[in-house]
Amino acid sequence: MGEHGGAIKIKLRTLAAEGKANAALCSFLAEELKIAQRAIVLIRGHKSRDKLIRIEGLNEEDVRRRLLGRT
Repeated sequence: MGEHGGAIKIKLRTLAAEGKANAALCSFLAEELKIAQRAIVLIRGHKSRDKLIRIEGLNEEDVRRRLLGRT
């Protein structure tokens, strides 16, 4: 995991079949960000490797700090 351009790159070991990778991504983000999974909304990229995700209750700076360990 790390930055790739302006995006955050996350690798998961889940097959993309039947939305399992999307569910795994939301679960991973909820756990890492310490928020409820319902606060994570997949906006775009349901069938793509590139995703746009809205995280309710956190701003971009908070998300980057929690995921990338920035202070």
